[in-house]
Amino acid sequence: QLVSTEAKAAFGNGDLYIEKFVTSMRHIEAQVLRDTQGNTRVLGIRDCSVQRNNQKLIEESGSTLLPQELRDQVMTDAAKIADAVDYVGAGTVEFIYDVPNNATYFMEMNTRIQVEHPITEQVIDYDLIREQIKVAYGDRITGKNYFPQLFSIECRINAEDPSQNFQPSPGTIGMCHQPSGFRTRVDGAIFQGLKVTPYYDSMICKLICHGRNRIEAIQR
Repeated sequence: QLVSTEAKAAFGNGDLYIEKFVTSMRHIEAQVLRDTQGNTRVLGIRDCSVQRNNQKLIEESGSTLLPQELRDQVMTDAAKIADAVDYVGAGTVEFIYDVPNNATYFMEMNTRIQVEHPITEQVIDYDLIREQIKVAYGDRITGKNYFPQLFSIECRINAEDPSQNFQPSPGTIGMCHQPSGFRTRVDGAIFQGLKVTPYYDSMICKLICHGRNRIEAIQR
């Protein structure tokens, strides 16, 4: 009643909007692709594993915590949401996984390709960028819904200073040695001597590794 009275005094309306409080949660997202002919594909699930200041740092595909029945439900719901709005292109449907209550709730849809799209590409051998361009051209998308067996992890590499609470740290890259090898991918355009400017986001590249399971991906 106190909150309603305060709202009425401040805004002239005492109505309240109440949201469910989730005490322990994970951030789950489903990759979707839909063409102009109404064909929808759900290409797997990603787990937004480690975040700082609402910024994802490490993402995984798929989710080790989400039970199989909820994985199926998330993929079904993601397709229904894309169909309901007649979406065209690549997009991500995001969910909250309520761990204690074993339930998922729709959070938002990102109507674009995302930074973490490579971990989906790696586990299903699927070029999302190519398919997105084909959709924009009016072509029918290829493939099917995927239930990946491999596991992939992406780490965002940021030009930041840990001693200054991870503030952006622009400057010249003095030495640059990038990892390579089997099932290891680096997305970026950095090199020795590159000047990192202060005008953009501090992320300068991404490291993506995948394997037959999560442990193998972490070791790689």
